[in-house]
Amino acid sequence: MFMIVFSSLLALSEAGVGSILQSDAQKNTPEDGRRNFSQLSREYGHECEEYDVTTEDGYILKLFHITGNEDSTPVLLMHGILDTADAFIIRGNISIAINLAEAGNDVWAWNVRGNIYSRRHETLSPDKDKHKFWDFSFHEMGTYDLPATIDFILEKTGKENLSAIGHSMGTSIAYILGSTRPEYNQKISVFISLAPIAYLTHVSPAVKATVKLWPAIKLFFQSLGYEEVLQNNSTATELIQFICTQGELSYDICWKGVASALAGDDPEEMEEQFFDVFIRHFPAGTSRKTFGHFVQIARTGRFAQYNYGAIKNRLVYKSADFPDYNLSNATMPIVLIAAKNDGFSGIKDVERLKGQLPNVVDYHVMEREQFNHLDFIYGRHLNVYMTPLLRDFLSKFS
Repeated sequence: MFMIVFSSLLALSEAGVGSILQSDAQKNTPEDGRRNFSQLSREYGHECEEYDVTTEDGYILKLFHITGNEDSTPVLLMHGILDTADAFIIRGNISIAINLAEAGNDVWAWNVRGNIYSRRHETLSPDKDKHKFWDFSFHEMGTYDLPATIDFILEKTGKENLSAIGHSMGTSIAYILGSTRPEYNQKISVFISLAPIAYLTHVSPAVKATVKLWPAIKLFFQSLGYEEVLQNNSTATELIQFICTQGELSYDICWKGVASALAGDDPEEMEEQFFDVFIRHFPAGTSRKTFGHFVQIARTGRFAQYNYGAIKNRLVYKSADFPDYNLSNATMPIVLIAAKNDGFSGIKDVERLKGQLPNVVDYHVMEREQFNHLDFIYGRHLNVYMTPLLRDFLSKFS
């Protein structure tokens, strides 16, 4: 099914159909679907500063800062795969970013390399130098993007440490930082992990099917020369947005039929009106290698660095095998928050992770049986079940 979707979208992209549909799709776009992070922040009552953070290897990342109580400990919001900082603000007044700012927190929201906000480099072009520019996975996000961002925030604020909240891939990135650059553990007062991901063994049937199909999907992308996948504002995503915003039938197909199958079904938290906003901000692009790295974790059952094959592994790692991340090095205080109906972050995988992290200060499982992978940041009742919980943990451990 997923291969058919990929093939159809890309075939239509090559035919130029997306550009024909773009203007029609834009007619029905909700206002919040058109706004970027800074615009949304101002719309909901907060000024926003924008900064460019340059990594050690030359990537230029967009960082947003909601101005407010700068005397408090900075809180860094870290999004998941194919997402952006927008994930934490598009729910408006009940969103995590606005709610934490209203509570007096100094809120910062980053964007990893490759998404629509951070598709830049000092010397490389994402289009002309695509094989070099897109040669990264979430490993580089943990070893380059996150330390550069932390250092920038601490220098800007004059603080010695910050708190962080990560969702999905954002949690993986933090575990990699703690494992590979342990000197940064002391710079994080607490890391709150929403839908923690280090292992992908106990996932939804749809995710398992996608993992099995990945070799064919990868070959398909390679045959077309695609190193970047699902870029926001690309023809393929314009087609997705058009298909998924045509009323109740589109909602049933895209949300209930595809997204729920992957993330877990919870119709109460993703209503049709908000789904139209969500689909304008997601997906926002990443590298093919990032997907491949997650598939590797799912297939091997190991939270390990990227497998280049025996020959290149010897050059990169001095061994034919690829090394596991040493989670015992990740000594920062960590709060794990999991859900029973999460299609990506299964309870058994989270418990396995919990047993390997040396400093888990709290482990919380959401009570609602239907609570899924996206409810952590997108649910319509965030202000009831999530933001009060986050404020409590920040108050307790920051």
